[in-house]
Amino acid sequence: MAALNASAPQEYCPLLKSMLNQSLDTNVTPMLVSILGLVSCVGILENALILWVLGFRLRRKTVAAIWVINLAMSDFLATLTLPLFTHYLHKQHSWELGRPLCSIYASIFFLNMFVSAFLLAAISLDRCMLITRPVWSQNHRSVAAAWKICAIGWSWAAFNSFPYFFFRDVTLREDKRNLCYHNFALYSAPGRLASDCQVRQTATAVSKFLLAFVFPLAVIAASYIHFGISLRARNRRRQRENSGTFLSSSGGSVALSSLSASSGRAGSAGLSRSFTKMVVTVITAFILCWAPYHVLCLMEVVVSAERLELVEKVLPMATTFSFLNPILNPVLYAFSSPHFFTRFRQNIFSLLEGLVDEGNTMSLAGGILRRKTGRKKSHADVNSPTMPSSPDTGSINRFPFPP
Repeated sequence: MAALNASAPQEYCPLLKSMLNQSLDTNVTPMLVSILGLVSCVGILENALILWVLGFRLRRKTVAAIWVINLAMSDFLATLTLPLFTHYLHKQHSWELGRPLCSIYASIFFLNMFVSAFLLAAISLDRCMLITRPVWSQNHRSVAAAWKICAIGWSWAAFNSFPYFFFRDVTLREDKRNLCYHNFALYSAPGRLASDCQVRQTATAVSKFLLAFVFPLAVIAASYIHFGISLRARNRRRQRENSGTFLSSSGGSVALSSLSASSGRAGSAGLSRSFTKMVVTVITAFILCWAPYHVLCLMEVVVSAERLELVEKVLPMATTFSFLNPILNPVLYAFSSPHFFTRFRQNIFSLLEGLVDEGNTMSLAGGILRRKTGRKKSHADVNSPTMPSSPDTGSINRFPFPP
């Protein structure tokens, strides 16, 4: 560590210099460290459990399962860094683990932030397309396409996280404690320190606020507004069609068939609300956990020097609060599953399977569009060239989500 500090540049950006001169309260109780260590272990175990069940135990992967697997993978990486943060607190707010782990710790933190934002936006678009473009979704939506989109999201997040890895450094405070933070004075040309510091600090703060918060939330909001408008219009059309069918039918068989179709669609829609409810709660948790951090990062750039000390005292708490997001998500997955308590008493596998199973039907405004799946056909399926026009409500209710 002494060699690292000796090789570090002697000139620092104004923001980092003010942080090095600050004297913080380093009184961290063993109880707080113990609680954070316990929370770290719980977060790692619950995300590992999600990955094990959905990644290895679930035989029939669905698009919904791919979204949740990648979210859990990002959260699992983030929770793996929590023991490093616990060690930092245990050492009275001093980073004693060296620069490589400091850079890795920061990179995973920002990787999780960008991946989570990208995936939540992608999931919201996916839900919207299922309602507004059902035929297009029937022809193009697949597990392979979901994996490709996730790969793009991971690559995009890694690209945006690279500057935080590149400029992360361990510097020595005035009180002899080590600080793991951005050092934007690194690799600065002679005579350009002031401009490089301003440009780099502003660019990183604004880019992560826009790319990992504002733009994804705009996509999410637009998707659900369009989703709600389309769903409302579809329900009105169904009501008119159902009422017209009952009035025009001369016998009880037509009315019974229409009632059966309506019941099937209602059951499928009711079960599909489970995954939508999970997405909404995860998005809400993402906003609540990350909004304070992004606001304080922007304030760090624009506030005056007198208020900067207050921002620097509150920012570590906001960063800690953002770590709650990867710990909360597995809990939200579980509680969003249909029949949570019944499934929980059975086993965790049936609990998560009920959350991501998408079924084999897709509701349309005029009826049911059947979708082929990887399930084996029954004897009746093979030998019957045609199917009855009315949907099998029993098969619909087996699966909680539209495809």
